[in-house]
Amino acid sequence: MSARRVRDALADSPYMRLYCATAVPDSGCGLALDGLRQIGDTARMNDKLILTVNAGSSSLRCALFDAGAQAPQARWRVRIELPGSAQPARGHVELGAHTDMPDLDAVDDAASALAAVLTWLQQQGHTSAITAAAHRVVHGGGRAGPARVDDALLAELAELSPLAPLHQPNDLATIRVLARQLPGTPQIACFDTAFHHTMPAVAQRVALPGQVADRPLRRYGFHGLSYESIATQMRTLSPETGRVVVAHLGNGASLCALRDGRSLDTTMGLTPLDGIPMGTRSGAIDPGLLLWLLESQGHGVDGLAEILYRQSGLLGLSGISADMRELLASRSAAAREAVAVFTYRCAQAIAAMSVALGGLDALVFTGGIGERAASVRADIVTQCAFLGLALDEAANENHAAIVASPDSTVDIRVMTTDEASVMARHALRVLAS
Repeated sequence: MSARRVRDALADSPYMRLYCATAVPDSGCGLALDGLRQIGDTARMNDKLILTVNAGSSSLRCALFDAGAQAPQARWRVRIELPGSAQPARGHVELGAHTDMPDLDAVDDAASALAAVLTWLQQQGHTSAITAAAHRVVHGGGRAGPARVDDALLAELAELSPLAPLHQPNDLATIRVLARQLPGTPQIACFDTAFHHTMPAVAQRVALPGQVADRPLRRYGFHGLSYESIATQMRTLSPETGRVVVAHLGNGASLCALRDGRSLDTTMGLTPLDGIPMGTRSGAIDPGLLLWLLESQGHGVDGLAEILYRQSGLLGLSGISADMRELLASRSAAAREAVAVFTYRCAQAIAAMSVALGGLDALVFTGGIGERAASVRADIVTQCAFLGLALDEAANENHAAIVASPDSTVDIRVMTTDEASVMARHALRVLAS
């Protein structure tokens, strides 16, 4: 495929728009659009690549970054949808000249998906250029920054798996896969929880006696790499905007209060089960209800965990699907109610985050739902009109970057988050230290 055809295909990509917003001054968008070549050419030009690995509960995202630039620049991105009950694994090249995909026939989880990606990269002769790998790790406990992976860190993170059972085991499994297939390659763990270490004590505290657990109990917050990406972009796009609520809405969803790019509060707590309803996760639930289910309804701890993590949220409310796209397309009253509950809880959370900030200057939507579901954004903003939010309906329907109407006192934006770029920057800093 020619560079011109790649440029034309990617010109309207959200990653290209994101690059234009965050590019270093002398790089220009032309480098990203006109200079795209196959990964092998990139490796010969620089011979230093950072691999980023983001193992989610339903997908695996990998990217290769040129590590020699002033700021890491993505050269290749791939997203693999992990197999579901009725569909096999599916791959999507989101950036790069290569259009062929790794063999996904044997993929059944995030670890096997990464194994397939690494095998493909090795077959193409690209693994020799990988100088380090950066992994998104959902729970880092009390760690306030990224860390180089060793046996002690792996053991520490494994102990946190019960606090993030949908994510942490996948994250650690991909680290082990990479260690087997690329032995000796430095690996850096980048924690979703670390970004929120700036929250004040009043936002971290849990109203339980300290002696009930074998470790301090606190609210950690999650999606930190996504929030760091948005904070970084906002410093370039709107540096004067101080009080920002970011709504990261996807299969996993949360909101965060940012003041001058620092987290002051967020909707998730000790675990990524807290906060607003998600695809299959319940979000915040009356703890008395949980006790009642355990004591009076015959649910054991394991069964209750299965309900809360995998059968609740949009899926539990609708009885149809955890996928917002399917619910919006459905004529079912249950689907409409599930969407209404979701938007109501999001609006409530925006108001709560505004309390943490003492007001609101900007609202940013990101994540799969936040970026692509115009009607969901409209419902949320309508319920927040008392905060001064007003939507430009045409801009919102067209998924414009700015969707606030002229009479809105609050800036409203739709932005593409880029956790991989954040991880690549973290990896370079850890390696340099």
